[in-house]
Amino acid sequence: MSKQAERTVIVTGAAQGIGYAIAESFINNGDFVAILDLNLDAAENAAAKLGNAKGYKVDVANEEMVKSVVEQIISERGTIDVLVNNAGLQHIAKVEEFPLEKWNLLIGVILTGTFLMTKHVIPTMKKQNKGRIINISSAHGRIPDAYKSAYVAAKFGVVGFTQTAALETAQDGITVNAIMPGPVRTELIEKQLPKLAAEDGTSVEEALNHHILGKQWMKRLLEPSEIGATAVFLASDGAAAITGEGIGVTGGM
Repeated sequence: MSKQAERTVIVTGAAQGIGYAIAESFINNGDFVAILDLNLDAAENAAAKLGNAKGYKVDVANEEMVKSVVEQIISERGTIDVLVNNAGLQHIAKVEEFPLEKWNLLIGVILTGTFLMTKHVIPTMKKQNKGRIINISSAHGRIPDAYKSAYVAAKFGVVGFTQTAALETAQDGITVNAIMPGPVRTELIEKQLPKLAAEDGTSVEEALNHHILGKQWMKRLLEPSEIGATAVFLASDGAAAITGEGIGVTGGM
């Protein structure tokens, strides 16, 4: 893929996992990446490892913090060209046992965070008459799974929000799309497995096959870099006519 002139790219939740891989893919594409994370030390450490990047602390569910960090990045860089809303987390429990505080936390980070970051980045993209917004949903944004009610609800919501934001900005040179990853080799997956096994009363291997790989055609965990490559494509000039879409990177689901 041909590289463009250096752009300013924001990736939320980029200190580790899929977010880190997305940040790395953009840096390899010749871009500067603002790594946003709740943990400033982790964000700064990730930026130091990656090179052409800087770490910032933000709680994406806190509007004042979101507004402040967006203004800071614009002040330092002059522009925001690409926003990748990746921040997320998981909690495993049956609906009747799901704690309200965990429900609110997941909805706040995944769905409200995506809304707030998008809300505060759109104005500068409209001024430029160009921008790319990429929301990381999930295969569970179209396919439910047991014990993940808040996560599934939030990821479905991200898809609906993506389509609405895309519709509203379609004539402003802005595209808004969602990536819907399948099972990716990350710490988030590794932490889920013992809890899923406990809920089912099975082994970790059985939980992996049933909940993670059972519905997938390729029967393998995806690499985070495969999600990063898709994000770079959606932010490219070659994807200028793609907006409002949910792109599955699932290995077949």
